[in-house]
Amino acid sequence: MTPATRRRAAAGRPAPARDAAVRVLERVERDAAYADLALEAELARRRLPPRDAALATELVFGTLRWQRYLDWILAPHSRRRLAALDPRVRVLLRVTAYQLAFLERVPPFAAVNDAVSLARGRPGVAEYVNAVLRAFARRGPREREPAPPRDPLEALATRCAFPSWLAARWVARWGPAEAEALMRAMNERPPLTLRANTLRTTRDALGARLAAEEGLAWRPTAWAPEGLVVTAPGGAPGAWRAFAEGAFAVQDEASILVGHLLAPRPGETVADVCAAPGTKTTHLAQLMEDRGRVLALDPAPARLARVREAAARLGMASVEALDGPVEALAPRFREACDAVLVDAPCSNLGVLRRNPEVKWRRQPADLAPSALRQGRILTAAGAMVRPGGRLVYATCSLEPEENAEVARAFLAAHPGFGPDPPADFPLPLDPDGVLRCLPHRHGTDGFTAVRFRRA
Repeated sequence: MTPATRRRAAAGRPAPARDAAVRVLERVERDAAYADLALEAELARRRLPPRDAALATELVFGTLRWQRYLDWILAPHSRRRLAALDPRVRVLLRVTAYQLAFLERVPPFAAVNDAVSLARGRPGVAEYVNAVLRAFARRGPREREPAPPRDPLEALATRCAFPSWLAARWVARWGPAEAEALMRAMNERPPLTLRANTLRTTRDALGARLAAEEGLAWRPTAWAPEGLVVTAPGGAPGAWRAFAEGAFAVQDEASILVGHLLAPRPGETVADVCAAPGTKTTHLAQLMEDRGRVLALDPAPARLARVREAAARLGMASVEALDGPVEALAPRFREACDAVLVDAPCSNLGVLRRNPEVKWRRQPADLAPSALRQGRILTAAGAMVRPGGRLVYATCSLEPEENAEVARAFLAAHPGFGPDPPADFPLPLDPDGVLRCLPHRHGTDGFTAVRFRRA
């Protein structure tokens, strides 16, 4: 324990990182806040030093990823059902259990003491938290797991910290071994992947610059030619000088590959009909060498402002941001586009390592309404494609209802379109011509995308 930690403990003050993490997790639990946005706001308000900000981030996302598992190993030490506890108390138990079970460099004494300090305020609460966590801390790592559920699927879902309905779907689709590998990959810390802005620099030059200016280690991505993975992050990328100067955008490799699937060319008219926050939009402009026209459509004005900001920072004059849903704007651009990207709003079940709270909120019944919305967007976008033009439909979901079934329904209703898989692509496509990025196979986010061509 550091001297500063000892002084805080003696004064009964919790570490700022733990206090921040608990506040964010309580907002996620009580108000259904998005974890990334709540954490961003909390860190901006507190202005924590990089080390504390990194610990707060780890505690928030690690606790959410492993929530079901943490509840399972905590349960034997509590006389009350965790589900019946006040959200703040439940959060305190989970975040401390996460530190004790997963973070070897965190002193158990400090983690437990901070939880007790944060529990003070109501009679008996601090004492209860202290009793549960002291009992939990006394058990060794191998002793903390109680007997698993008898049902093999429930046991797998519990150990992998996934809702049973989603685990059941993946087991049915891929088998137990691969489903477990996928779930465990979804619980890993995602890499920080950057897309070099090739209008201003090269991947190698960007990597060398970040190594020199920020002390970062890096490696090239496996498939995306302009991508690099920063393996030793040094604070928030938005604070780096290279970011302010428009040398890169933060973008996962799977997302980068979606732009390559559309394959926009200089001089074309291209549309991104679900554009915010502009990451894929600016990639399309980059692939076009900023020559041509990139229409960026989005129904949320506040989010569309982020598209404009991204294009300005990256120095891309070809991007035109248009406020409104594609269903309303498409008639203005009927058969006017050489290529159209539909990065459809979806369940987000492919990006759970970045948005782990989503798996505790989604239900099977959410998929059908999502697919209906996606079908409407895809139909409207299709009307914008000129004869001979290209249309890419993509989601950050792995579920057939949001991908194969939407694509099948679109082709059945629009016989002028047909599948158009590229003959050569960096990451091998599925036999049916679909780009399917899987975390446990490719180290990327989970994405599904398919390209059509209009006759």
